[in-house]
Parts: sequence; structure tokens; C-alpha cells
Amino acid sequence: MSLLAACSAGAPETESPQVSAPSESPQDSGDAGTATPEASEDATQDAPQDATAPEGLETFYSQTLEWSECDGGECATLTVPIDYADPEGSTIELALLRAPATGERQGSLMVNPGGPGASGVEYARLAEFVVSPEVAAAYDIVGFDPRGVAGSAPITCFDDGEMDEFLGADPSPDTPEEEAETDELVRSFAQACAEAAPELLGHVSTVEVARDMDVLRAALGEDTTDYLGASYGTYLGATYAELFPEQVGRLVLDGALDPNLSGLEIGLGQAAGFEQATRSYVQHCLDEGDCPLGGSVDAGMQRITDFLDEVDQQPLPVDGDAIGELTEGWALLGIIVAMYDESAWDILTQALGRAFDGDGSMLMLLANIYADRNADGTYNGNSMQAIYAVNCLDRPAGEDERTDEEILAEFEEVAPTFGRYLAGEGACGVWEAEAAQTLDDYSAAGAAPVVVIGTTGDPATPYQWAGALAETLESGVLVSYEGEGHTAYGRANDCIDGAVDAFLLEGTVPEDGLTC
Repeated sequence: MSLLAACSAGAPETESPQVSAPSESPQDSGDAGTATPEASEDATQDAPQDATAPEGLETFYSQTLEWSECDGGECATLTVPIDYADPEGSTIELALLRAPATGERQGSLMVNPGGPGASGVEYARLAEFVVSPEVAAAYDIVGFDPRGVAGSAPITCFDDGEMDEFLGADPSPDTPEEEAETDELVRSFAQACAEAAPELLGHVSTVEVARDMDVLRAALGEDTTDYLGASYGTYLGATYAELFPEQVGRLVLDGALDPNLSGLEIGLGQAAGFEQATRSYVQHCLDEGDCPLGGSVDAGMQRITDFLDEVDQQPLPVDGDAIGELTEGWALLGIIVAMYDESAWDILTQALGRAFDGDGSMLMLLANIYADRNADGTYNGNSMQAIYAVNCLDRPAGEDERTDEEILAEFEEVAPTFGRYLAGEGACGVWEAEAAQTLDDYSAAGAAPVVVIGTTGDPATPYQWAGALAETLESGVLVSYEGEGHTAYGRANDCIDGAVDAFLLEGTVPEDGLTC
């Protein structure tokens, strides 16, 4: 299982995906706030006749967005085909939110917070925290929930109670009986997904989301796409650049994912990344004093390992949460989420201190942040389910000549603490759906310069992945931030923010190799 994620609130999920039956055009439904063929008083432009529309997709590319006021901006929906190879077949509607430019508008900036599974609508709703005031003044910040996510025909396989069991399950089974229980739970999840969205499940790949982005570009009336993608959003941006190089405007890919890696390779890189980030955290804990982890970094890492083993044997009581007890699975998520931002490190120290004293409540609060879960046991979206639906299409389980024991040994060698949790293919090993299309080349030949940002201490998307993506992209420009945490823009320093803003606002391309 990979742990790519970005922290953002999810949109309310519905019981099942909203799939429209085939129709003559995607605009047959004229409900307010949806894509319709007629321009409205709220529409930003008449229906554009986009010359770049691929054959058979002209109607989708020419739809007009009708914006209506909503919490945090203006909302609309975009109609897209489930299967781009069958544009006259069933369609779905994608949820959109636009935070209008606060000053003199220069265009639209699409944003994606990552995941896969995080809500772009919620990300855009928080535009004032996502981009600088200068960028917010110049751009309409446009977020969309990718197909299968949040407000866009969400794929919901398990109910809330089942998700509690799934996420809290033993992540490191060490007996045949525990392994059998884990295997059965994973198979049940994969089967539930296949039953919940039989038509859509094979069509939520990143390639198809990138195609949706180009339909959105046209519907917004833009000739090119300006885009800010974080974490998994960098993979989405790289995919878009490869598919539509001539439509690439100003792309910023922050917290980069190497698109050439397999699922196992991503897991191995993340295991090493979280191991190193946790070592940095333990050193911080020691430097602050009164650290409950011991007297050295190695001792601290061993204390965390021992603690997870202890919770595996005896879960801790939790107050104020429907879950009732902190299992090893929840404890792991509570520790991991703090590695995304060093500002959470002191909170983690308090949570671990209380957990060592027998109270798992504070660590469960951190786990809930990762899972986008509320204390009453409800989830704010389907991010923890959609991540599998997307990843298992993009990187299906491959054939590996090594035994499970050999793979585990490699993971534990690079990450003694976290390797055991990230080794293997997880649900993707039993996933039924296959992607309609994948890419072998991400060079994006002919695209305008693409800015790729890597953070040296990033746990979820290790720094070397940014270098690999910048090198893969024919026009990639690498910008590095020397620091901790996941992603850099808006949370690092003026050097990073200034470089990104100058690129987005003025088109000034940073010096390749810039280090902040």
C-alpha cells in the first residue's frame, strides 16, 4: 500500500456513483449548476468552439459551465464520458469550485492536492492558504474532484464501520492465521469496489483524469492549462503534459512523484522516506528535551517499533471517539501523518507520551487527520478508498520473481521501522479492474517549461523522485528545498514562493537546479 496523500477536507460522499445513461450529448440535463449548451448570465463565456477537441469529443469540449454561488466560491459541474473510447456512452459529472481572482484576472489556475483521492474542490475552497495573495489576485483558482472522488461519482466500497475495520486492521500480520484474516479483508474490499462501481472502476486512471483536465481547460475558455499540482497531483500534471504538450501553459509540480516507478518501487521509496523523516523527528524530540523516546535516535526508533508491537498485542483505550481503541493500524497512521509537516512534531511527542502512559486518544486524533475521519466514526470523503481505485489501475501488481520473504527483507533493510508495513502489493494484488490506457513515455516533448519542486526531507515523495521527474520531462526545471515535510510551496520559504510566483505571474522560469 502506498501512502501518497495530501491533507485536505473531502466533500460529502454519496451512496453510489452518479452515472448518466448514454445520450445524444452531455448537456441534455439542464439542472442549475451543471454543464448546459446554453450560456447563462453566470457563465464566464459563451460555449467555446475549441479547435483542439479530439474527434468525437467536440460536444464535451464545447460545453458551457454555469457557475452558481457556493461556500468558498462558485460551483459548477463538468460532464465527461466514462470511457473516452466510447464518447457516446455513459457520462459522469465532475464537481468544480472556482475561487474568482481577487484582482485583475489573467487566467485560470487549476489545482490538485494529491492523494490520489483528495478533493480538488476543497483545495480550491482554501485558495487563500494554497497560493499567495498575488497569485489569488491574478488567477481564478479552479479545483475539481477527479472522477471517482468526493463529489465526482465517488467510488465507495465499504461503509464507515467497515472502513474503520479496514484501516485499523493488523498491518503487519505475523502468524498464518493473521495473514489469512488480512488477505480475506483485502479481498473483500477489492470485491466490494468491483460491485459498487462496475462501470466506472476501470475508468478512474490518471490518464482519464488528465483527459478530463483538458475538457475542463476548453470549458473554461483557456487556450493552455496553468496548473499547480501537489504530491500525486504532480503525476497527474506530468500525465497531462505528455498527453497534451501543446496545451501546457505554466505547470508547477510540487512534491514530485517519479512516473516511471512500479507500485513496489513507490512503496520502497516511501518506506525509506518515512524512516528518514522519523529519524529527523526523533532528533528534534531529543533536542527539545524531555523526550519520551529515549536518549538517542536509534533508541527512539526502537522505542517506536516496540510501541507498535505492544499496541498490536494490546490496543490502547481511546476516549471521545467511536472507535473505542487504538490498534496498531491506527497508531501507525497517527505517527505517519505527523511526518508530512514538521509543525506537527511537538504534537506527536505529546501524543506518544500519553500513549506510553496508556491513553491512545491523542494519537487517534492524529490518525483521524490522515484518514479524514471524524470522532463520531464518519468519514468526510472517500479518499481512503479512491486511493486504491486509482493506484491499482495506474500501477497494477506486477510479476516479481522474488518471494514475499525476499521482498520484505529488502523493505526492512532500507526501513527497519516502516518496511514491514509497506512491503507488498496490497489490494492491487487482487484488483479486478484494468486501466483502459497507460503511458510508457512521460517526456512531454514540445511542452513549455515545467517547474518541478522537491524537498530533501520529504517522506511521501522522496527528493530523488523530483530529480527523476525533472530529468524525464524534456522541459523539466528542478527547484529544490532543503528542509523537512511534504511539498514546499506555501510552507517553506520566500525563495520557493518567490520562484513559483514569478513563474505563474510573469512566466519567469526559475534557474534549473535552484536550491532554496
